[in-house]
Amino acid sequence: MMVVMKSNASQDQIEKVVDAIQSNGLTPHLSVGVDHTVIGAIGESHVVPLETFELLDGVEQVVRISRPYKLASREFQPADSIFPLDGFSIGGEEIPIIAGPCAVENHDQLLEAAMAVRKVGANALRGGVFKPRTSPYSFQGLGKEGLEFMKEAREQTGMPLVVEITSQSQVELLCEYVDVLQVGARNMQNFPLLRALGETHTPVLLKRGMSATIQELLMSAEYILSGGNERVILCERGIRTFETSTRNTTDINAVPVLKSLTHLPVVLDPSHSTGNVDFVPAVARAAIAAGADGLIVEVHPHPAEALSDGKQSLTPEKFAEMVKQVDAVARAVGRKLVSVQETSEAQA
Repeated sequence: MMVVMKSNASQDQIEKVVDAIQSNGLTPHLSVGVDHTVIGAIGESHVVPLETFELLDGVEQVVRISRPYKLASREFQPADSIFPLDGFSIGGEEIPIIAGPCAVENHDQLLEAAMAVRKVGANALRGGVFKPRTSPYSFQGLGKEGLEFMKEAREQTGMPLVVEITSQSQVELLCEYVDVLQVGARNMQNFPLLRALGETHTPVLLKRGMSATIQELLMSAEYILSGGNERVILCERGIRTFETSTRNTTDINAVPVLKSLTHLPVVLDPSHSTGNVDFVPAVARAAIAAGADGLIVEVHPHPAEALSDGKQSLTPEKFAEMVKQVDAVARAVGRKLVSVQETSEAQA
């Protein structure tokens, strides 16, 4: 349930509501807005009468949240969540692009990729150092050595880092190095990992599982939110269907559907959605037209030599052209990309 406080509610009145929520065996979650403070009462709230909170001083109204995901729902927070990410914001009018190689392969490859994507429009750098692969014989990533290369790339480009986490045991190490922890499709329902990420203060980019419904994605986000970490970014990356002409089937419907159901930012990954470099720009354009708050794209300076996902990786030149196309679509729907210049000035 959701307790909406009056605009003039005092801190003491808010604290008494929090105490009442806890005394009824529920967990309070505060959302402080411009006009109102909203307190979520999470747990078996259906057994607690609304009057328990309605009669408390400073309470304007009490509303039961009907959806199984509470904190992620627009019922709990009608306004879009917007949070800063090292020089720019995600979830607002401006659209950032996260770009870089699927895997960090070596020092020179990463630095070349980072410099290239930064120059033509990327705002954050992606790169995998722990690689969960279908085959145990495929390249599995460089681990901590790769993180050192990522750290150097951030120092030279100013871009925040987005790196996939695959295990609870990696939380402490990755939080020392990266700015956004990415949860891949295979780990979307790794609930112990999600709980651990809820206890961090590092933003999480949560990818939809390859066979997951939208509600299952939001329930996974709820695990992170309920732990206290409010900075969650949802990512549509294609789902598995009967169609085999592309690596996955891009669920473009998911973008407006998610935007209607949740206040969390929604980005789209056109690289994994298609698995084919020829289709990445078209799906990227479609994502922005559908209302996505950002893109995460794989770019490699030499895709033919890539150790992972070379077939879906744009060259820096093709990425630059895609950025121009995406910016044109963004402006057509009343938004714009976060430019490299704007990001650099904000960091300065």
